[in-house]
Amino acid sequence: MFLFKKVYVPALQTMFSFVEIQHRIAAKAGMIIQRVVLNSRPGKNGVPVAENFRLEQSAIADTIQAGQVRVRTLYLSVDPYMRCRMNEDTGSDYLLPWQLSEVADGGGIGIVEESKHDNLARGDFVISFSWPWQTVAILDGSLLQKLVPQLVNGHLSYFLGAAGITGLTALLGIKEKGHVAVGANQTMVVSGAAGACGSLAGQIGRLEGCSRVVGIAGTDEKCSILVQEMGFDAAINYKKGDVAEQLRKLCPGGVDVYFDNVGGDISDTVISQMNRNSHIILCGQISQYNKDVPYPPPLPPDIEKIRKERNITRERFLVLNYMDKQEASVLQLCQWIQEGKLKVRETMVEGLENVGAAFQSMMNGGNIGKQIVLVSK
Repeated sequence: MFLFKKVYVPALQTMFSFVEIQHRIAAKAGMIIQRVVLNSRPGKNGVPVAENFRLEQSAIADTIQAGQVRVRTLYLSVDPYMRCRMNEDTGSDYLLPWQLSEVADGGGIGIVEESKHDNLARGDFVISFSWPWQTVAILDGSLLQKLVPQLVNGHLSYFLGAAGITGLTALLGIKEKGHVAVGANQTMVVSGAAGACGSLAGQIGRLEGCSRVVGIAGTDEKCSILVQEMGFDAAINYKKGDVAEQLRKLCPGGVDVYFDNVGGDISDTVISQMNRNSHIILCGQISQYNKDVPYPPPLPPDIEKIRKERNITRERFLVLNYMDKQEASVLQLCQWIQEGKLKVRETMVEGLENVGAAFQSMMNGGNIGKQIVLVSK
């Protein structure tokens, strides 16, 4: 919370708080809104904190132009890849860095309050993956996609996760890089298994034909949810005991498919127990995001030797390369959700002012499933 000193205005013989003065100035410019901007960069090797973001008051125009819509923000998605956007150089040719003191953006869902776009009307729910982190925004209607809430049983936020890019990443990663086949008796291991993508990947691996699915997570609660709610055969708490030993017991026939969300020591342990001609789905490397290393990070020499000797595939996976399969894949995800075959978990944080804290918590593994910020109802 910010505290402001009172400012005395002699000509009016009254006192206004700084906030009140700013409100009056902004009101002349248009509609008052709140937004979240990048306040500081953590540095390539730094750990992001809530204070890297700043909530501030701003204003948008009172009127919209042809082709535009005014939307009220409902939900914002907070994702690990955003850590790269906090750096001046994202290390990627498809991700732009956030600029200091400029509004941050990412996946978002809102409701149209006013429209001058032919295909959108007041009351429509819309989504964008470059949604500004602010309470109200004026957007180009042609860049928005209209949503059908019935596809996800009314859970709109699912379009940011299980029925959105997160679900697509899990499904297409397994299909395109996992080479899962019904009847092949394959064992899949998922690291970061209680996260947004991992929790879906394990379930999808089973639906696509894996005979055994084992998750790796960081708490007993997460492991319990994976097994009891999401149908994993077993789960390993990597903070307890010997991961390699537990993996050998739970995957006696070795590992055929590895959905890698974390990288680092955990991934090295899994790879060392993978079978010949097996496959790594390189989804994320969250353990490496606070380090100045290339993506994907190189494996240690001994692990890379194992990978080559056993002909284990490890290719960079980018869901944007498979957008021709988006529509059919989203419909498949929605069908599984409607049928109850794909269980969805979300960690919901309320209030735009808490988006920085939500980001920090997510990067520290504090979420179960997708991290969502509820901005308004």
